[in-house]
Amino acid sequence: MLNLVELGKSAKIAARQLATFNTQQKNNALLAIAEELEKQSDDVLKQNALDIKDGEAEGLSKAILDRLLLTKKRVECMAADVRKVAELPDPVGKNISETEMYNGMKLIKRRVPIGVLGVIYEARPNVTIDVATLCLKTGNAVILRGGKETFRSNIALVNVIQTALENAGCPKNAVQYIDNPDRKYVTELLQLHEYVDMIIPRGGAGLHKLCIEQSFIPVITGGIGICHIFVDESADLTRAVDVVENAKVQRPSVCNALDTLLVHKNVAEKFLPEVADRLAESEVELRAEKKAFKILENSNALVIPAGEDDFDREWLALILGVKVVDGIDEAITHIHEHSSEHSDSILTQDDANAEKFINEVNSAAVYLNASTRFTDGGEFGLGAEVAVSTQKLHARGPMGLEELTTYKWIGIGDGHIRE
Repeated sequence: MLNLVELGKSAKIAARQLATFNTQQKNNALLAIAEELEKQSDDVLKQNALDIKDGEAEGLSKAILDRLLLTKKRVECMAADVRKVAELPDPVGKNISETEMYNGMKLIKRRVPIGVLGVIYEARPNVTIDVATLCLKTGNAVILRGGKETFRSNIALVNVIQTALENAGCPKNAVQYIDNPDRKYVTELLQLHEYVDMIIPRGGAGLHKLCIEQSFIPVITGGIGICHIFVDESADLTRAVDVVENAKVQRPSVCNALDTLLVHKNVAEKFLPEVADRLAESEVELRAEKKAFKILENSNALVIPAGEDDFDREWLALILGVKVVDGIDEAITHIHEHSSEHSDSILTQDDANAEKFINEVNSAAVYLNASTRFTDGGEFGLGAEVAVSTQKLHARGPMGLEELTTYKWIGIGDGHIRE
């Protein structure tokens, strides 16, 4: 029977060991994981194919199946990403600041590992490798709990990781997996405050709500993307069509894909039919509010009147909410009311409007004349990400290496006493 207390204890011991490892030792472990992943790729793909088969039988959507799917190319990319993380600077042990106090004592603020992380995620087997890699590089142990849809894939990937850790002389329990899909173990994990230092959920709103309400451990939430693009009246409309298409179509099943398109009323009559024709080529369904529907009802796209909650949906599919707004103020107000504060973009040639949007839209990532699809640890040069945080604590946006560290104060004296 699975004993989470024992997992927690062994993770805590492993974290203490990892904290003593130098950068080269950690990098050697990462390179061993990349090599083992390539070595065991056939078995990983075999297990993933079984997960896919079960998912199809259960009627999972195309979007979910795409997130679940591993291919030879995706496995190769995962191994390449592990090697990229090995090449990145190690933040652990770096001094954030050094000051001298009034009495001559030296005060240092230094980055250190957080300790043990609990990461709960759904239908993304690549997350298993991403999270383990980033945790190991920063000297953190991790307890993983993936979704039942990826159970076989995750077991195979954790076997890859643990085999590589043993080969590299690292504690195998630095990366552990809750190998029982029973949801009761999520609740148990959330109560392991003696051993786990942080919980990171990657999944839907229900999972986040569960973690926030039941966790005895600090929780960093994120990864739910209700992402917007506002097309201003001064936007380059030709390029805007390309940006909107990329944000919606390039990979619709991920959290930084576009969910709502807001268009200035002065360009809506021209722009909306053009973008609808382009999106129709990819069979995108448009959920349009009243003004937008009137413009689009005779277009080549499938257009449906927007429902009451359609602007509060993370679609994760080829569906897009569309709304005509009076101007930038209405666009910003709409975003404040409906955004998950993940990724939002303005397409404009007006410098004042660009600055206003950047300053007033309080999302983790805000873009000017660019697709929302860039909010990603790899794209940001972080190697990978544990999650995309939409909170306002120590981490916002893609959580890479620095975001998996905390710091300690070090006081260096010479017999100093406080008077």
